[in-house]
Amino acid sequence: MTQTKVVAFADDSPLVIRGESVRAVENYANLELSNITLSTINKIIFNEEKSKAMLVSRRKRREQREIKVYLNNKPLEQVIRMKYLGIIIDHKFRFQEHISYAAERCTKHIYSLSKWQNCPGELNMQRLRLYAKVLSYLC
Repeated sequence: MTQTKVVAFADDSPLVIRGESVRAVENYANLELSNITLSTINKIIFNEEKSKAMLVSRRKRREQREIKVYLNNKPLEQVIRMKYLGIIIDHKFRFQEHISYAAERCTKHIYSLSKWQNCPGELNMQRLRLYAKVLSYLC
């Protein structure tokens, strides 16, 4: 069973392919990418230098983990993690790296808030409220 899904948001368009084996996914990915590049819908041009390939699997089988995917007849770089819409996704869907990244950002913002906490003045209070609002969205 092989399934393809495109989840497009603005200029980010991941192509998600599910299959029974690594080779089946690789073959289907190459087929889908060749179909995408041949179509001229909305005059969209895909940049093979910015595009990446990532194999996501939780299987413990001893299959080959390297895939060869081509866009515009050029091989795509295979990565073990990528950032999509601000979320760091790794090849095992663990999200530990994303949680560490978000915690580090929150820590930096909390430190900035603590520095401005004791400063007098209306301007600093406005900045403090702004940072508190931003921090509430981040954490």
